[in-house]
Amino acid sequence: MSASVTALPTSAEMMSRLDEAAGTGREPAADMRDLAAAIRALLGVEARRNTRVRLGGNVFDVVITGAGLQARRAVAVMDQVQGRCGPVIEDPESGWLYWLVPPGTSSRWAPHPHAVCLGAPHTLTLPPLNRNAPPGPYWLRPSASDRLVPAGPLRDALDRFRPEPAPHAALEAVLGITG
Repeated sequence: MSASVTALPTSAEMMSRLDEAAGTGREPAADMRDLAAAIRALLGVEARRNTRVRLGGNVFDVVITGAGLQARRAVAVMDQVQGRCGPVIEDPESGWLYWLVPPGTSSRWAPHPHAVCLGAPHTLTLPPLNRNAPPGPYWLRPSASDRLVPAGPLRDALDRFRPEPAPHAALEAVLGITG
């Protein structure tokens, strides 16, 4: 008797099958729409493709800083604070770091000369979870399900190291965002 091996479906395939099985009633309830969109987006990241996610809601906000030597020093401090820094994406093309911070941080973030914090309605493209080097944006510190970068200690590290270039002018030019 021979055993046959069946490949397990990927998480994206499982979500697709669940959507199909739900039929016409598959539209999520109003209070679950953000969560459903976030899960689909994160499944895309797990499936090894760049995925655009909406900031805020129940997922995360983002603090944007320069990616130079001073920013690396801030990452090292956050490694010490957290036992390993929470998720940080580096974009070599723009020269920025994207620090994933708790949702709601943008509403409490006071203007900072070396960082900008964004939440809803903005979006961020997450690289695949397995991308840990260029080309393109990559995970300088991988995303872990159990942590984000805490805003208070991050702000203290940014105050101390003042990473450059500050993203303010570039964000204002691209998004019309000041502060």
